Amino acid sequence: MAIEIFNRYEHKYKMDTETFHKVLEVLDQHMELDKHCQNHSFYTIANIYYDTPDNELIRRSLSKPVYKEKMRLRAYGVPDMETKVFLEIKKKYNGLVNKRRTTLKLNEAYDFTASGKAPEIKDYMNSQVVRELEYFMHNYDLKPAVYIAYDRLAYFEKGNDDLRISFDTNIRTRRYDVALESGDYGEKLLDNDTWLMEIKTSMAKPLWLCKMLSDLGLKKTSFSKYGTEYKNMLIKNRHKKYFFTVKPLRKAV
Repeated sequence: MAIEIFNRYEHKYKMDTETFHKVLEVLDQHMELDKHCQNHSFYTIANIYYDTPDNELIRRSLSKPVYKEKMRLRAYGVPDMETKVFLEIKKKYNGLVNKRRTTLKLNEAYDFTASGKAPEIKDYMNSQVVRELEYFMHNYDLKPAVYIAYDRLAYFEKGNDDLRISFDTNIRTRRYDVALESGDYGEKLLDNDTWLMEIKTSMAKPLWLCKMLSDLGLKKTSFSKYGTEYKNMLIKNRHKKYFFTVKPLRKAV
C-alpha cells in the first residue's frame, strides 16, 4: 500500500540544465532511482488544487503564515473515471510539512469534492483521512481552482527511505477545463532551462548532500507551483483589465 501520511521538511532549489546534470552525477553515486524512473526516465504527476471562490487558501499561503493548508487531487498520468487517484490535505507549520492522503477512484473523488459528503469506505481508502478531508471541506467552500502538471525524476537514498530528492520540469497549468481526465496540457510556468529540485526528509541532510549543495553553490529558495501560477494569473488579469479600460486620447479640436 502507498504511504498515506508524511511528516517531513521540504527544501527547494532552482537550477539550470548544466547544474542539473552535475547534481545527477552525485546522486547516482549515493541514491537509487524511483522504480518509475529507470534509465533516468520521467513520470507525469497531474494535480487539481482546490480553493474558495476568492482564493482564500492560496492568498493566505502567499502571506507566509506560521501555519497554512491546502487540498489537492493527484493522479499519475491521465486517468479515467475508474483510475485510483489520491485526495490530499497538505499542511505546513514552522517549516514542517504534514501530508495526509487517501486513495479514491476518480469518480469517487469528484463526488466527494463536489458534495463534501464522505464516500462509503472501501478497503483501499484511509477512513481517518477521509474524515479529515470531510471536515476540511466543511470549513471551506472549495471548488476546482487550477490544474498543474509536471514531469518528475525521483531518487531515494540507498538504505534510507526517509530521504527523497525529486526534480520537476515542464510544469504546465490551466484554469479552464480543470479536470484530470481531460488531458495533460497547459501553459508553461517556467522556462525550459529551469529545474526545480526538492529535498524531502524528516532528519538532517547527510554530509555528502550538504557538500554537494555547497560545492555547486545551491541555496534554498521559496517556490510554490500554485503560488507562482496564482501571481502570474493576477498579473495577466491586471494587464487585461488595463487594456480594456484605458480610453483612447481625445483628438485636439
